[in-house]
Amino acid sequence: MTTERSSRFEALGMYLPPTVLPTPELVAQVTGVPGLDLERITGVTERRVYDPRPEAGEDSYGLALKAARDALGNSRHRPADLDVVISTSISRYRGDRLYFEPSFSRMLAEELGAHSAIHFDVSNACAGMMTGVLLLDRMIRAGLVRNGLVVSGERITPISQTAAAEITDSYDLQFASLSVGDSAVAVVMDESVDEADRIHYVELMTCSEYSHLCLGMPSDRTQGMALYTDNKQMHKKDRLSLWPVFHGELLEKNGRTFADEGFDYIVQHQVGKRFIEVYNQIGESAFGTTMPHSLSVVEECGNTATTSHFLALARHLRAGTARQGAKFLLVPAASGVVTGALSATISHLGV
Repeated sequence: MTTERSSRFEALGMYLPPTVLPTPELVAQVTGVPGLDLERITGVTERRVYDPRPEAGEDSYGLALKAARDALGNSRHRPADLDVVISTSISRYRGDRLYFEPSFSRMLAEELGAHSAIHFDVSNACAGMMTGVLLLDRMIRAGLVRNGLVVSGERITPISQTAAAEITDSYDLQFASLSVGDSAVAVVMDESVDEADRIHYVELMTCSEYSHLCLGMPSDRTQGMALYTDNKQMHKKDRLSLWPVFHGELLEKNGRTFADEGFDYIVQHQVGKRFIEVYNQIGESAFGTTMPHSLSVVEECGNTATTSHFLALARHLRAGTARQGAKFLLVPAASGVVTGALSATISHLGV
């Protein structure tokens, strides 16, 4: 009789650039919108920004490398023992160049010393890390690999610099770019042998009819990179209801309710303070129960794209404001539109 395999989070790493940019300093650069109260609208008081000097190693690749080394420093697995390395960054800067080949995963695997690891990159907007985790979870469950590393480094604040120079009102499609911050995260995953330390499920859904609502590309006005987001359409109630509908149907198939899951914490995508509050309210209304304690770092880190959920997890676990042995729910909300749910009990995470 065979036992179905499961995966777990074995170690977690992160890196935040030390340079802090307070919101008032960013607002001072937004000359086209006098009196902009960005902190009130987004809830972001500050964010971390990369050091552009090459020796700082804070381009997308360098950030990812620092987080990967942090995760491996917390892991019982050596780099040479890794079976898989998956890179999930949206931004792919190494120096001032955008890299697609060779892949970040290949370069990271070589520099880390994971010379025998399978390696590939995944791109799925802000759901990239969650997608990498889903793929590695399935590979472990299928018995194809024993363990692996999922990593992302996001040097995305150049879009906020473009927005600051170009926007002329708070309804500008680049407005959301003013809330972003730079960071990197990495997770080591391996097989679970204990239900108290396990990824119970990770499932994603894409609604491609909304893919045009958030697009990153070169600016149509200057030399900068830009992100154009139709917030009014992206955050309509029917779009925000995609998560509870999808998650509710997933639970119903297994004869369970949201309350049955017994989540201790919920981590929403760190879009903004108000967004997180509204998303939790929609969840409460749809599921007919109060939401778990919400973990957030958006106030001091901003929206860090693919890294946001695991950055929140790492910061709270390290600070002791989230406890080992608890059950966590991570809810993606990415352009595409991508939603879903990741349920995990975390008891022995190296962090």
